[in-house]
Amino acid sequence: MPQSIAEKILAAHASQDTVVPGELINVRIDMALANDITAPIAIDLFEKSGVESVFDPERIALVPDHFVPNKDIQSAMQVQTMRTFAKKYHIKHFFELGEMGIEHALLPEQGLVLPGEVVIGADSHTCTYGALGAFATGVGSTDIAAAMITGEVWFKVPESIKLTYRGQLGKWVTGKDLILYTIGDIGVDGATYKVMEFTGDVISHLPVADRMTMANMAVEAGAKCGMISPDEATLDYIRPRAKRPFECYTSDPDARYAESKTYDVSGIEPQVAFPYLPENTRGISEVGTIPIQQAVIGSCTNGRIEDLRLAASVLNGHTVDKDIRLIIVPATPTVYRQAMAEGLLEVFLLAKAIVSPPTCGPCLGGFMGILGPEERAVATTNRNFVGRMGHTSSEVYLANPAVAAASAILGRIGSPEEL
Repeated sequence: MPQSIAEKILAAHASQDTVVPGELINVRIDMALANDITAPIAIDLFEKSGVESVFDPERIALVPDHFVPNKDIQSAMQVQTMRTFAKKYHIKHFFELGEMGIEHALLPEQGLVLPGEVVIGADSHTCTYGALGAFATGVGSTDIAAAMITGEVWFKVPESIKLTYRGQLGKWVTGKDLILYTIGDIGVDGATYKVMEFTGDVISHLPVADRMTMANMAVEAGAKCGMISPDEATLDYIRPRAKRPFECYTSDPDARYAESKTYDVSGIEPQVAFPYLPENTRGISEVGTIPIQQAVIGSCTNGRIEDLRLAASVLNGHTVDKDIRLIIVPATPTVYRQAMAEGLLEVFLLAKAIVSPPTCGPCLGGFMGILGPEERAVATTNRNFVGRMGHTSSEVYLANPAVAAASAILGRIGSPEEL
């Protein structure tokens, strides 16, 4: 029976020859992830179960990244809970401060999520790892607790949507713009509980960082995960990092899809998602005059070295508007060091930006970038819901790093072409 990449991975992990959409299955997991918001809940449930050990201390990753460096007593206690649990059960992959990065940039960088694997995380943007050819999805803290005990999780096998991208990308157009354009087309519920499988010549030429951005935001269309079949670019990224053997899967040419769509990217310009949904997208030429008070470049969506290079290429030789706060967040310590070695941090500081340690903080309105009443921000993050970055009357506009950098200089949402 012809199978999609998602179906092949799930079948292999369920010890079956095939699976069909709608089927309920139990699958073995290769990695379970939780952060400082979701892990304490899972840990409490785990301890109440009375079991004496986790299923595999090398297959669990605990990454405190949302409210770190700890902003208050409560956040300190949550990380303390994780630290104590990691020591008690000999969890190998506990990352804190000097080793800690934004989880969905850190785990791929560390070689802890690989092609052909099933990865679950108590965070909705776990779907990022589908860019590497893994079946990766977010689950609840209860599922993480159960998985830490059993090494398994249950799924209803999802249908897949095939999204093919053709043509030539324009200047300043990135993976962020492709996924925003796609969400703008199909809507925030257009892929509910489905796999968004990204394919086509454009995808095969995208850098891995851009692929991760696209897979990351699949959940913003309601998807179970976003996936890209591994190719040489994937393997070039994975081979130096992989901590264990892996197997690559690809969809059969005649695999079944619930829907197929093809996009000609040649006419797509940089996109901006207006409040209060990621589907409210417009091309940069249609934005109009929208003053901002803050710009944020970072997050699990766009905090990798490629994103910082793009932002620096726009900021170099310019100064941020005097009324704008520009916050730049390297996603991991490795990205931070690389940005420092390449002189990017100097560019940011000369432009009057502030460079933060790795943290999710501003993205979820946690800290280090809270918006006040009626303030507006342009951000490379993935969500722009009401109150997402602060006050409920504030507004967040989503864009790629080049547009965010240009907007910080212009004092309003604008294109790098204007500089």
